[in-house]
Amino acid sequence: MKKNKTHIHWYPGHIAKAEKKLKEQLSLVDAVIEVLDARLPLSSCYEDITRLLGQKPRLILLNKSDLVKSNELAPFINYLEEQTGFPVLPTDAKNSKDLKFIVSKAVEMSEPRIQAIMAKGLLRRPARVMVVGLPNVGKSSIINKLTRSSKTKIGAKAGVTRQQQWVRINPKLELLDTPGIIPMKQGDQERARKLAFVNSVSENAYSNEIVAQELLDMLDEEQAKIFREFYKLPGDIELNIDNISIERNWLLTGGSTDRERTSVYILRDFREGKIGKFILDKFPE
Repeated sequence: MKKNKTHIHWYPGHIAKAEKKLKEQLSLVDAVIEVLDARLPLSSCYEDITRLLGQKPRLILLNKSDLVKSNELAPFINYLEEQTGFPVLPTDAKNSKDLKFIVSKAVEMSEPRIQAIMAKGLLRRPARVMVVGLPNVGKSSIINKLTRSSKTKIGAKAGVTRQQQWVRINPKLELLDTPGIIPMKQGDQERARKLAFVNSVSENAYSNEIVAQELLDMLDEEQAKIFREFYKLPGDIELNIDNISIERNWLLTGGSTDRERTSVYILRDFREGKIGKFILDKFPE
């Protein structure tokens, strides 16, 4: 039976406005912190980031690194550093060990521009850094981690932060939070589906059932084995929504499988790291 392929299609009217606003605010900052999702170290990169940011110094944070295996993430860190020329750091919102490094690196990256401003006779001011990234990669959670508070609006839905807002980290550093920006075009559907897997695309843009099955279909052999063990599926039974529904006894009245409920749970279990630690991007040849 031929399986349906979903077409992830969105009409992000506020995205174009966010891009325009981001470009306007870029002149106010000295450097940029780009937040990526460690489960998609390549696919969660904004494709036109250089067009948007120009030559601004950049610190790249691979957030949610607690949801992946560090030994599997290491090659991607090296690759991104080689490709971009900027430092790359794995991080997560729960761990504060890297706080001092992130803050000091942000201040260090900002220093050349501050020195240029002071050379014009102006007084030293705090470093100003912009935080950018796709929706739901955890930008606001990172800022909350840096401030050790919850001054910025965060949420589980993609695109919660709508308006730019400044957050004072310490006397030496101020951060500018920005709304999540996603590409205006969805030419690479495999990438779009991966973004749906990690909830970086609005739920209005796709069907839970199709996306959940596509997640199961995209798993490699080792990842599929981990999913089978989590849902207690024998190796000779196909890994699909219906069989998981039957195994978990998620059934409708009459005994038919509850595909919607099962799909929601599959996506939720994956996103919350309950099933295991996965990187869904393949390392470039």
